[in-house]
Amino acid sequence: MGIIVQKFGGTSVGSVERIRNTVNRIIEEKNKGNKVVVVVSAMGKTTDQLVSLADELSSYPAKREMDMLLSTGEQVTISLVAMALIDKGYEAVSYTGWQAGIVTEAVHTNARILDIHPEKIRSHLDKGQIVIVAGFQGVTEDGEITTLGRGGSDTTAVALAAALHADRCSIFTDVTGVFTSDPRYIPNARQLQAISYDEMLELANLGAGVLHARAVEFAKNYAVPLEVCSSLERVAGTMIEEEAAVEKNLIVRGVAFEDAITRVTIFGLENGFHNLSTIFTTLAEHHIDVDIIIQNQTADGRTYLSFSIKNQDLKETVDLLETNKTSLGIDHFETETGLAKVSIIGSGMVSNPGVAAKMFQVLAENGVAIKMISTSEIKVSTVVDDKEMIRAAQSLHHAFELDAAEQKI
Repeated sequence: MGIIVQKFGGTSVGSVERIRNTVNRIIEEKNKGNKVVVVVSAMGKTTDQLVSLADELSSYPAKREMDMLLSTGEQVTISLVAMALIDKGYEAVSYTGWQAGIVTEAVHTNARILDIHPEKIRSHLDKGQIVIVAGFQGVTEDGEITTLGRGGSDTTAVALAAALHADRCSIFTDVTGVFTSDPRYIPNARQLQAISYDEMLELANLGAGVLHARAVEFAKNYAVPLEVCSSLERVAGTMIEEEAAVEKNLIVRGVAFEDAITRVTIFGLENGFHNLSTIFTTLAEHHIDVDIIIQNQTADGRTYLSFSIKNQDLKETVDLLETNKTSLGIDHFETETGLAKVSIIGSGMVSNPGVAAKMFQVLAENGVAIKMISTSEIKVSTVVDDKEMIRAAQSLHHAFELDAAEQKI
C-alpha cells in the first residue's frame, strides 16, 4: 500500500457532474489499495469572480483581505468532494490549508511554503480515510491566512507529496499531458511522454500554464515522481523525472510564450555595483520578479539598465522607482508595454552549438524584431512585440521539428 497525492484543477471540479467524475477517479485509486490525499482548486472561474468583486469595491484591494477572500473558493470545493465521497460509502475528511499544517512565509497573495506538519493527515490515512486538502493556501506562524499565487494548488500537492514521502503525485488537468507548446495556439503541438525536471521548470517559468513553477521546483528538490494527466480522458499522461529520454534526438523539446510583459529602462546611473544591487534589492523586497536584465555603459561613463517584469507589477514598480529616484541614483526611466516573451527549451542545447543562431535566423526570416535576449544552458528567451508572439512561436515550433503528424489533444 502506497501514498498517492492527486490534484484536480478548477476545470476538473467546475460542475456537479465534473465533481462526480473526479470522485470516481479518486475511488479508483483508493480501490487499488493506496492511501489517497486529494488537493483541489476552486470550482471553475470562482477565483476570477472573487477578484472581480474585489476590483468593483476597491481600486487597489488590500493584499491581506484578498487572501481572506480568495481562500474561500477552495473551501467550497473540498467540502463538496468530501460529501460526494461519503455519499458513495467512503470515509473522507476535508481540510483547509492551515488545518492541513501548511505553514508559509508572511507574504500575502504570493506566499511560499516554509514547512508542512502532516501528522494530522497521516493519522486519517492510517484509519483508511481519504483526505481532501484545499490547494493554494496556508497560514503563517502568526496565524495569518495566505495564498500561494496563481497555480498554487500544484505547489500544495507536490509539497504534500514530499512531506508524506508519497509514491506518486498526479496532477489532473484539462489537457492530457505536457505538450511541445500550447496546443490551443500551436495546432501541431504534440504530447511528450516524458520530460526532465529542469526542462519542465523552464517551461513553467517561461509561460507554459500546465504546471506551476514552484511545484516543479519542489518535485525536483525532493525527487517526487510527478505525472501530468487528463481528468476527463483515460489516456497516458506525461512523466516528469530527473532524466527524460530525448525523443527522436530532439535538441529543442518545447516552445513557450507569455504575453503581458513590460520592459523598464533606467537611464543615468553612475557606474558601479552599488546602484544596481540597491535597485534590485528594493524590487525584491517588494516581491517584484525581474526577468531579463540588460546593462550597457555609455561613452560618458554612465549606465543604462533594462529589465523585464510582468504587467501586473508595473504600477508598483513605477511607484517604487519614482519614490526612490534620488536614493537609487536614477536620472529618469521609461517603460514599454505591449511585449511578450517567446522561448525555446531543451536539455540537448547544452551540447549543440548554433541553436540560438538558428532561433534568431528564423525570427528574422519571419520579420519578428527582437527587443531583449536571455540565455541559459537549456533555454533561449526573446522579448518581442506581443502582436508577433503567436507567429514567432509557430515559426520556431516548425523550424525545430516539433510538429506532430496528427494533433493529439
